[in-house]
Amino acid sequence: MSNLEQIEAAILSLPSSEFEKLRLWFLDLDYERWDEQIEQDIEDGKLEALAQEAISEFEAGHCREI
Repeated sequence: MSNLEQIEAAILSLPSSEFEKLRLWFLDLDYERWDEQIEQDIEDGKLEALAQEAISEFEAGHCREI
């Protein structure tokens, strides 16, 4: 049995209250890693082209009020 299979089996055996704690912990971890990835992409300049495109669209008047 692989580590993943062991983890899956352990998760399935959790009582509801512990499963809820695990679920929230996992969501927080996922959000944290997502934030780290976005920050790294910004540092690496991977979002620069999208930012410039958005600025150009705004300056050309191609935007709408919210």
